[in-house]
Formats: sequence, C-alpha cells, structure tokens
Amino acid sequence: MKRSVWETESFFAPATVAIVGGGLLGLWTARELKINDPNLKVTLIDAGTVPTGASTRNAGFACFGSPSELLHDAQTDENAMWQTVEWRFKGIQKIKALFNHAIIDYNPCGGFECYEAGTATAPNADALAWLNAGLAGITQQTQTFAFAGEKLAGLGLQGFDQLVENPLEAGLHSGKLVQALQQLVVEMGVKLVSGTTISRYERTGDMFQLFDNERHILSAERVVLAVNGFSQQWFPQLNIAPARGQILLTPPIDGLALRGTFHFDEGFYYWRNLDSRILLGGARNHFFEAEATTGMETSDEVQANLFAFLQRHIPESRHLKPADCQSWAGIMGMSQSKQPTLQKMEAGLWAAHCCNGMGVALAPIWAEKVAEAILG
Repeated sequence: MKRSVWETESFFAPATVAIVGGGLLGLWTARELKINDPNLKVTLIDAGTVPTGASTRNAGFACFGSPSELLHDAQTDENAMWQTVEWRFKGIQKIKALFNHAIIDYNPCGGFECYEAGTATAPNADALAWLNAGLAGITQQTQTFAFAGEKLAGLGLQGFDQLVENPLEAGLHSGKLVQALQQLVVEMGVKLVSGTTISRYERTGDMFQLFDNERHILSAERVVLAVNGFSQQWFPQLNIAPARGQILLTPPIDGLALRGTFHFDEGFYYWRNLDSRILLGGARNHFFEAEATTGMETSDEVQANLFAFLQRHIPESRHLKPADCQSWAGIMGMSQSKQPTLQKMEAGLWAAHCCNGMGVALAPIWAEKVAEAILG
C-alpha cells in the first residue's frame, strides 16, 4: 500500500530519535528525551497494535525483590544487587508521583514471600536483619521485611510454613499504566506508530533508514532499540536471552481471602488477587530450555504446573478446572548480570534493555540513563 503525502509528512516524517519498541522502556525513554529537549522529534514504533512483549502481558507487580531473590543475587554480586534494588525502588516511587493511583489501579496492598518447610530459600533471622540493614538507606524503613507466619491462615494459603511481609510492595494495572504513558508522551509531542515491525536498517550519510522488510518506514538521526527479549533478533552478540513468562487467571472465586502480592522460590512463582480472581505466573525455572523462546503461545506443561501449584496452595481454588482459567504469555529479556544494559552498537545507534522480569519498576529509572546517553 502506497502512502499518502499526509502520512509521509506526519506519522512517518523524519525523526531526531526513533525508538523501536513501544513498551515500558520505550515509553519512559521517549518521555525522558522530551523532558530534556522538548524540540526533539521523537517517533516510537511498535510491532503490535499494543506493545508486544511483556509490558502489557505481565502480572502487574510493583516490587523491588523478594528476600530469597535478593539473597541469591547477593551471592553473585552484592554491589550490583543493591544498585538494582535501589533503581527498582526509585522507579516505583516515580510511578507513584507521576500518576494518579486510580488511573493505573495502583494498590499499595503489601507483598509477601512464602516458604515451604525445609526449603533452602527461606531466610533466617540474621539474613533478614542483613537485608533490612542494607535496605534502610533505600526505603527509609528500619524493617522493610518482617516475619509474618501468623497471617498464613487468614490469607487462605496452605502448604507453607513461613511468610515474610513487605508493606511497601504494590500491584497495578499494566495495561492502564501503558495507556497513561502513551497519553502522556503524545501530549508531549511524541509520535506513536503501531503495527509496524522494523526488521532492518541502513545507514545513509548521517541518517538511519528503517525498514519493514523492503518497505521504507522512517528516517532518523538516532535510533534506540528497546525490544528487550527480542534484542538478539537484531544483534545476537548482545547476549540478552528471551524468557517466556506464562500467566494463569482464575474466574471470580466467592469469598476469596487472598489479598496482596505473593512470591515463592526466588520469585519464580508469583501470584496476586485481582478483586476476587487469582492471577498466578511463573514455573519457568522447571522448563528453562523450553521457555527460552520468543514464541507467544502458552505451553501445556507450564500451565499444568501452575494449575497444580494453585490447587496445592490455595484451597479455595479446588473446585476449578483448568478449562475455567484464562492463560497468556509474555516475552521478557534476561541479561547475565540481571542488571539493565545499554550498549552503543555504532554511532547514533543504541540497544537498551532493562527488564529481567522487573520492567515495571526498572524502566522509569533506566530510561533516564538511556536518554542521557542519546543526548550525549
């Protein structure tokens, strides 16, 4: 289909910065660029009619790490763990400050991590005290994490023998957050182009030419690749591995006691209530090889694992059958360090990755670093 002159001179007009990837990192980066220089011509391009990756296909957690996850990460690189936690926490504060809570369904419900008897991931009192001491300078709380095993029964959980509470954790509506960001950047003058896959680029003088197969889409002075789990399709050397995250959602359950956000097994299982429904995701750690994919379909193996976990630990779900539940998948991107990355691929072209399963919290802050690099 040939373009009209109106389309060529508006939606597809040459840009100062083109951002490929319209998810949370792309949107936050567009905002930061316009804040720093309102005269920039910024165009944000996404392959889907809505952002296609993890930004609108996640569990909607506003969290900065559960105790077992943080303790595990500290064994690899303690300084990196604290830095990443600080970025995550500040990102959540930025979301809270920018958006009316009702617009994005922000719910400061608090979070919990659950532990089964005898599991190696359960922290002892000394480990929890060490985490709280390190977190005090970040959260400004003397006790971010606290044992709360007495609350297990009241939350309708079984099969766990310990619980750690984090009152600073929250849930939000991922779709409404993306919509709010889209509206915000459009009002700032950012152009959004959806349903367009950028498959390659060419350098012509001082400009990048972006193509969807053989169709020329856009010319831009600078380009940011913000596609996270799909990064290796552009640059295999980036070593950003795709990771499919699968979700199961129950129908409404009368009298559901569960309230809050929950983690288990270093964050590889996570669940929350959506009013009287239960949203449960994870189980990827049992199927690492199969889930290192950009395929958006769900798998029978992971969904069966999630459903069995649901029925084992939440008795109120036992009248349900798998066919009663909805399911979907999103594609995350994982770096070896579990930290966000930014790499200059050539003059004027950057690849930015931030998520590692924590895009909601990390993107607001990492976008500041991305914009700073682009603007020099």
